[in-house]
Parts: sequence; structure tokens; C-alpha cells
Amino acid sequence: MTAIDPSSTPTDGRWPLWKLALLLYPFTAAAVAINLFMLALMGQAIGLSALSPEAALALSVVLGIPATWAAARWVRHLIDEAEKNP
Repeated sequence: MTAIDPSSTPTDGRWPLWKLALLLYPFTAAAVAINLFMLALMGQAIGLSALSPEAALALSVVLGIPATWAAARWVRHLIDEAEKNP
């Protein structure tokens, strides 16, 4: 019987990008909703109509996906840099 070496796993102990994205999605979607709502409030100064909180949340469900992907890539990079330079 041979022992399984944990360092020989396909991901080498790294979190895959999709797992990081699943973890970060609620936070990035919430941040997108807040930013959309605030942007719409500032848009009133130039004559745009306000965006309701519900509409901001609905838009953030969709717009949160690319934001989450970008955040997950950034976090993956930070983790790689931290592991490279102990």
C-alpha cells in the first residue's frame, strides 16, 4: 500500500479559480449593487433618474459575475505571490 502524497495532487494544494469565485460571489455582487446604487444617486446631479435598491440588486446578480471573476483572479495572484515569497 502506497501513501498518497498531498503535494502531487493536480492543483498542488491551490484553490481553483472557480472555488475562489464561488466564495467571493456574494461579496462582489453586494459591492456591485452598492456601487450601482451610489452611481445612480450621483447621476441625479446630471439629470439621470434614480435607481431603486431592488433594481441595483437585480443588476448586480448579472454584473457580479465578471466582477467576481476579476476578484478571484486578483486573489489567486495575491495567494501565489504570498506563497512564492514567504
